[in-house]
Amino acid sequence: MKFSKISQALSMWAGSPKTFLGALLLILIWGLSGPVFHFNDTWQLIINTSTTIITFLMVFLIQNTQNRDNDILHLKIDELLRATKEAHNAMLSLDGLDLKQLEKLRGEYREIGKGHNSDLAGSTPDDQQKTDFSQC
Repeated sequence: MKFSKISQALSMWAGSPKTFLGALLLILIWGLSGPVFHFNDTWQLIINTSTTIITFLMVFLIQNTQNRDNDILHLKIDELLRATKEAHNAMLSLDGLDLKQLEKLRGEYREIGKGHNSDLAGSTPDDQQKTDFSQC
């Protein structure tokens, strides 16, 4: 089984309400066991070590899931750009630009959109779909 499939399955499991309730139950059991162990250092070390290990592993799992979701989103947007006649095909290769170039491009698009914000306030969804974006 590939890492991506394992990662996807683990992230679905980790994000489920049952897993949250299980973790909550474990913490409750740990807390209630404090008087039995006289709240000693070993008792505290158990929760500190286990939560640190779980957090460390979850960082990689979450990052993998976010990378996958980000790639999917980019592919969908790339397809929309490709299918739209008025779209700039140069937008399909933005991932090769550095931060300074992206900020400059973002500023250019803000300037293009400045006058159009007021148009959306009084229009209906049908009007918005009919807007000619080629004038932007």
